[in-house]
Amino acid sequence: MPIDFYYLPLSPPCRAAMLLAKAVGVHLNLKTVDVLKGEQMSPEFLKINPQHTIPTLNDNGFVLWESRCIMGYLVDKYAKDDSLYPKDPRARAIVDQRLYFDIGTLNESLTKCYYPVLTGKTKVIDEENIKDLENAFETLDMFLDGRRFAASVNLTIADFSIVVTVSTAESFGFDVGRYDNVAAWYENCKKALERFDYEEINAKSAKKFGEIYKSRLEA
Repeated sequence: MPIDFYYLPLSPPCRAAMLLAKAVGVHLNLKTVDVLKGEQMSPEFLKINPQHTIPTLNDNGFVLWESRCIMGYLVDKYAKDDSLYPKDPRARAIVDQRLYFDIGTLNESLTKCYYPVLTGKTKVIDEENIKDLENAFETLDMFLDGRRFAASVNLTIADFSIVVTVSTAESFGFDVGRYDNVAAWYENCKKALERFDYEEINAKSAKKFGEIYKSRLEA
């Protein structure tokens, strides 16, 4: 049976999970939840996910949310091997560390920097938040020194998560090219993810997301 996937195309976490599903060959039954219209607060959705967040996955009664957990679950259950999320404790720990860095530092800095404009709370970016985002990218650049991918010699779910964050930052106007290691890794990821519909799932949606942000910044 298809797996129900509650999402919004523009949502960065949704994009990451959708790319990963393509990579492991899982068909998702897409169900749009427009958080901009408050649909996540409907009684029907709250019964599925009381935390009312997207993406949310329902695999024949097993409900899970948080994109990074969803990606790990899909690899563990459906992938042909563990290369995207290795079972070896040390190798998996590095992947997890990169995922935690993304959610707790890189994406967190991105959200604080740009989302107040997206949500209409302000039309001015706080310079301190820009500095925090730059610091996060500097750390990512150090992580990627001498590495083709974020946590291994091959793609892992850490790359799926981080590439969506980086592409979103770029769509908002952040200069990713200032960081040599990040820029090289970014190009590697885009090429490696082409076969998983990177352009359709992530690049086009990131561009639309950026256009929305810029329109609200300039309004």
